[in-house]
Amino acid sequence: ACIVFVPWISHLGSSLQYLYTDFWLYLLLLYIILYNGGLVLFSFITTGGIQSEFYKVAVRGCFLGLTFGIGYLISCSHTTLNHFGWYLMGLSFFHFSEYLTTAATNPSSLTLDSYLLDHSREYKMAAVASWLEFFVEWYIAPGLKQYFYLSVCGVLLVLFGESLRKASMITASTNFNHYVQYVKRPGHQLVTKGVYSWCRHPSYVGWFYWSIGTQLILCNPFCLIAYTIVSWRFFRERIYEEEIYLLNFFGEDYLDYQKSVGTGLPFIVGYTGYSAL
Repeated sequence: ACIVFVPWISHLGSSLQYLYTDFWLYLLLLYIILYNGGLVLFSFITTGGIQSEFYKVAVRGCFLGLTFGIGYLISCSHTTLNHFGWYLMGLSFFHFSEYLTTAATNPSSLTLDSYLLDHSREYKMAAVASWLEFFVEWYIAPGLKQYFYLSVCGVLLVLFGESLRKASMITASTNFNHYVQYVKRPGHQLVTKGVYSWCRHPSYVGWFYWSIGTQLILCNPFCLIAYTIVSWRFFRERIYEEEIYLLNFFGEDYLDYQKSVGTGLPFIVGYTGYSAL
């Protein structure tokens, strides 16, 4: 995220100030070329080229750092786009911290997919839809994107969701996985302590409220409604499927856990064996 230092060029002298003012976009592109070139060179020297796992991990990490840095610059720009900068910071930090937290707490399950950048086609479509709504509404009526307190509420919801999800990953440690497990692994334990004593699926609860918070930051009324409905339906089905296997894995222990602790998401009860979702 060293890109945040690029604007400091304008403070090194009057001529450099004009350089940044007139050519700031080219300077940012030059920065991108230089760090990618550095990664390619380093990967060829150490691991044999851009097809190496090192390069694939590193280039994604640098891309997310770049996005966070650009988001920071936009948020400090004093324009009607500053809330989009908040959004970029929250989005990039979420994906980077998914990989970092997995690396720290459950390295045996760490893969390139741990960034969750390729989560699903629907996830990408939802992200693009939110960007389109933001920029269309911003172009038509920029003032619609300047509800400061609404965006602050979104930031707080994003921070809450992010913190809850990462707390669940840390608490579960090696028992956490980004994918539904169909076979019980050796050493897989039922975790009921910490945030899991508050709700059965804190990682899903965190992601659900994080996604809603991102749309509050952007002041996107249509995507706010769509994200809430689609995310709720996704997690309802995901929890239902996952709990079938958890009951098979842990039997009466999980049944007792179900009875004493809720899922954490409104109107979602999970799999009970005798009722719907």
